[in-house]
Amino acid sequence: MYWTNYHGHSNYCDGTHLLEEYIKCAISQNVKAYGFSSHAPLPFLTNWAMPYEHLVLYFKEISELKQKYAGKIQIYTGLEQDYVADFNLIHKEWIDLPQLDYIVGSVHFVDRFEDGRYWEIDNTTEVFKEGLQGIFNGDVSQAIQRYYALTREMVQEQKPPIVGHLDKIKIHNRHEHFFDESASWYQEAIEQTLQTIAQSNAIVEINTRGVYKKKSKETYPSHWIIKRMYELDIPVTINSDAHHPEEVTREFITTAQVLKDIGYKTLRVLWNDQWQDFSFDEKGMDLK
Repeated sequence: MYWTNYHGHSNYCDGTHLLEEYIKCAISQNVKAYGFSSHAPLPFLTNWAMPYEHLVLYFKEISELKQKYAGKIQIYTGLEQDYVADFNLIHKEWIDLPQLDYIVGSVHFVDRFEDGRYWEIDNTTEVFKEGLQGIFNGDVSQAIQRYYALTREMVQEQKPPIVGHLDKIKIHNRHEHFFDESASWYQEAIEQTLQTIAQSNAIVEINTRGVYKKKSKETYPSHWIIKRMYELDIPVTINSDAHHPEEVTREFITTAQVLKDIGYKTLRVLWNDQWQDFSFDEKGMDLK
């Protein structure tokens, strides 16, 4: 029984180690397919996205690792592509790169401050508050509904195979109570977003990083959202969003148990260069 993981970072972006270190740890953690998804270059400065000039080397190094570890682990080339409303043409540019096996589509930015800065929603809680006040006049429901509207736009326009950390904006509730997930406006935003995803056939990752980094009590997305995804027949995969090699399979066992309890019988994974469904349990999948 084996695991897979298609959301992983490295020293090419905000990860901690060289690419090969993640592969070595993946093999030791019983992973049979591993995809790198460093943050794709952005047209403005951040302290975590890959510089554009490193992209060719990133592709080259992964290609070399594919050959070196052939027969031991399947390695895939991905990017975590941000959806930024002002740069739709750039979104499409990455998807067509022949070196890419897949992308993870994510939303980290919601609109701009008056000075032109993008509001990074998973930054510090202080930055979160600054955006609420400076862009949305303190209206948290308007801000979060905008976040999910951008997520729906991403699914429709970018068409990523994997939707990344769907409800990550909830992380600030861990420090202060900004909103209630049971609120009708929030549940309606989730429902609209899940309906859009269901129509797209995209995979929603069950991202464990919030749990093991203690930023969230539950995975991204929350368990009640996963239950609704199951009702809508939305396929899922388990990813750890690893930034350190030791994180490659963190919380996979407990997350698999949650998915089984909800009713999921299969995970959708990239295996032999095709997205396929495999049955699973808390020990992993029987990949053949």
